Amino acid sequence: MNDIVDIQGLRRTFTQGGQSIEVLRGVDLRIAPGEIVALLGPSGSGKSTMLQAVGLLEGGFEGVIRIAGEDVAQLDNEGRTRVRRDRMGFVYQFHHLLPDFSAIENVMLPQLVRDVRAEEAQHRATHLLSALGLHHRLTHRPSQLSGGEQQRVAVARALANQPQLVLADEPTGNLDEATADIVLAEFLGLVRGEGAAALVATHNERLAGKMDRIVRLHEGRLSA
Repeated sequence: MNDIVDIQGLRRTFTQGGQSIEVLRGVDLRIAPGEIVALLGPSGSGKSTMLQAVGLLEGGFEGVIRIAGEDVAQLDNEGRTRVRRDRMGFVYQFHHLLPDFSAIENVMLPQLVRDVRAEEAQHRATHLLSALGLHHRLTHRPSQLSGGEQQRVAVARALANQPQLVLADEPTGNLDEATADIVLAEFLGLVRGEGAAALVATHNERLAGKMDRIVRLHEGRLSA
């Protein structure tokens, strides 16, 4: 079976103050189906830049990016949108939930965009939120939820369309340590249960150790 992620020679250079800054310097990475990989590095090391590349969220990169065997680096905007919608889920440090919608509605929306029937979307959203211990909070809006509960909703939303790959950028970085441990454990359990692969950016060595494999980003290069 093909790797879910196959990156070869990924480079990203920014220009700042008339100087070129090479953030990614020929990064290679493969992620197998169902594998959860921690992308470890200090703040400013380029972790978010790398996630943006893999998630097709920003241009200006050089190199090969294959997602589930498809060469996606050269796709147009419509093609990139299709890959993000159909094959990926995203979790950020801040939940970015829609404040006027309930928890279940936030998780239903990505499915409705894919023309999933409302009844099916509701069933899927209920299943995911219940798996994260939120069966009693389905109709609550984000302002009525704790920080940990909001992030659980964000995790459920990321998995709503059954992605092959989940990209998470410091997914527990805005939570206290005890809550972060609980949410990460639930996140990892749900991702594994769904059979998805994941790339999780973090600066926390202890949390990274809970994943299947650690790769380290330092001075633009990746090492095991």
